[in-house]
Amino acid sequence: MRTRPLKVALLGCGVVGSEVARIMTTHADDLAARIGAPVELAGVAVRRPSKVREGIDHALITTDATALVERGDIDVVVEVIGGIEPARTLITTAFENGASVVSANKALLAEDGAALHAAAEKYGRDLYYEAAVAGAIPLVRPLRESLAGDKVNRVLGIVNGTTNFILDKMDTSGAGYSEALDEATALGYAEADPTADVEGFDAAAKAAILAGIAFHTRVKIGDVHREGITEVTAADIASARRMGCTVKLLAICERAADGASVTARVHPAMIPLSHPLASVREAYNAVFVEAEAAGQLMFYGPGAGGSPTASAVLGDLVAVCRNKLGEATGPGESAYTRLPVSPMGEVVTRYHISLDVADKPGVLAQVATVFAEQGVSIDTVRQQGKDGEASLVVVTHRAPDAALSGTVEALRKLDTVRGVASIMRVEGE
Repeated sequence: MRTRPLKVALLGCGVVGSEVARIMTTHADDLAARIGAPVELAGVAVRRPSKVREGIDHALITTDATALVERGDIDVVVEVIGGIEPARTLITTAFENGASVVSANKALLAEDGAALHAAAEKYGRDLYYEAAVAGAIPLVRPLRESLAGDKVNRVLGIVNGTTNFILDKMDTSGAGYSEALDEATALGYAEADPTADVEGFDAAAKAAILAGIAFHTRVKIGDVHREGITEVTAADIASARRMGCTVKLLAICERAADGASVTARVHPAMIPLSHPLASVREAYNAVFVEAEAAGQLMFYGPGAGGSPTASAVLGDLVAVCRNKLGEATGPGESAYTRLPVSPMGEVVTRYHISLDVADKPGVLAQVATVFAEQGVSIDTVRQQGKDGEASLVVVTHRAPDAALSGTVEALRKLDTVRGVASIMRVEGE
């Protein structure tokens, strides 16, 4: 074993960063044995140096992150500060000064991953980011390495624990969205500002990363169709139950049947209770990967939190340090297919549409005519009426999303349709 330690700079010391530092200290001997050399925490960049950080030598604390990554003796930079800047500049500076990088920054990788990979390749460094997607669940490395010889056709899963907790509570307790969000906040599953989670931005960033790796093409967060869960109601959950379904926020990345394009989308969807994803409870994540030779694989576990995310960071740290000792680098970006990302309108989906309609003869015929004119086939219809008002629930067969959207707009124009109570896609068949 080499006795000279590999030096690690830590950018950020919040929930994840402090746990990374703790594990590096408490498991130092094990890490050294697994790597083949000791690892030394050489500096920790923070915004508030006066904050007490147990187990971390205060002499390592600095507010000058740039000076830390420019030192020249740093072997690996661990970036857990998040956001676009200064993280982007710090990572590229680390590459320029001889360090490889381990990051948990999904937002940056989904927005500018191609440029970061190019910089890593230019300077002969590693860029690893297992912790950017699904916390402790090994997902990035299996896609980049274990399935590198296979053809992945679909990635489908729950990749945001906050939204899964909220939807699960709405399903199991009958709570409304606001009540479930309050509970998630009280338990620490939701941030004070939950927008990134509940509006689907977090899941969309992860979907962009997964689609890019799975299909060997470049997918940015702007390419991902995104819908959050703020419009999901207790009535939607109850309607799903009546269909033998539950509601989940899904990230879905698919290769087109002809192989000429890919799609990436995040939105709430009804899935059958018989589907394995339906049983994913509380803040857990689960992802299905469908490949030609391997078949269907499922990855399940805690998708967020200090310890789970730190576990993924340390796994990358071990891999990058081993590469350093071997004077090699791991897999970089693979975007050789250059497949275009199709817009959501071209995606073939099913819809569950709940309409408030007048309770009189001929309404169902009018509604059915609209579907026929738009070229959308109806699977099932359920109608209930009382005191001149009625509800009509229609579940469609699969059709292009644009046709389904056109159907909804045409339905809104019918005099007998009082309103569209809810619209949700149906997945997981």
